[in-house]
Amino acid sequence: MVAVTRTPLTAGNWKMNLDHLQALALVQKLHWTLKDAKHEDGSVEVAIFPPFTDLRTVQTLIDADKIPFALGAQDLSAHTSGAYTGEVSGAFLAKLDCRYVIIGHSERREYHNETDEVVAAKVQAALTHGLVPVVCVGETAADLEEFGASAVPVGQLRIALAGVPADADIVVAYEPVWAIGSGQAATPEQAQDVCATLRTVVAEVVGEDAAARTRILYGGSVKSSNIAGFMREPDVDGALVGGASLVADEFAAIIRYQKHVGV
Repeated sequence: MVAVTRTPLTAGNWKMNLDHLQALALVQKLHWTLKDAKHEDGSVEVAIFPPFTDLRTVQTLIDADKIPFALGAQDLSAHTSGAYTGEVSGAFLAKLDCRYVIIGHSERREYHNETDEVVAAKVQAALTHGLVPVVCVGETAADLEEFGASAVPVGQLRIALAGVPADADIVVAYEPVWAIGSGQAATPEQAQDVCATLRTVVAEVVGEDAAARTRILYGGSVKSSNIAGFMREPDVDGALVGGASLVADEFAAIIRYQKHVGV
């Protein structure tokens, strides 16, 4: 596999939290906190994923204040337009300067019954509209017990990436469902084992070059106190952060993992 330098990506998934006014306050505070700490913008890419109703407000703020954060959405429709009440097209997200979109999050799979095939269709929709899909895969505690750590995420990723062109820009997020919101994160070694296996899947399905440049994130009870351990691993290229991304000081500390705890 070709050796490349992958810029770490720290992604904050706000889930269903914060109205558009609260979103303004959080983005401003996060930006100021990083500036005060003299964070080097290019060292880590920061992406935030607010609820749909906040996107326009956050986009306007990012543009006006030249804030170096990428904007992403938490989901998109597999369809471009039409009679799909309540759904949001990738075309609309692209017009809001969204760069990323989360696809296949475990909460979508569980609460909205999204199948691997639906996830695959949404990946194609994202690519059609020039968005970078953040493809989430992971296993439940029952899956872990029955199949081991890699089997379920590997199967999910193979289906999600079917038909993805070799030059596509994608991100993969490994989120062990048993760790999300539990306070009990996977160990760095566990995360590395699965992320390395997922990189092999990208190589097999999309190609060696794609695998070399694709960033693979760990998600699941990520905190400032454990992020450096994950980032020491060669196949962990960043984090998909949930609850901690709603607290400016904590999220800033996660972003600044290189400085505040060292690697």
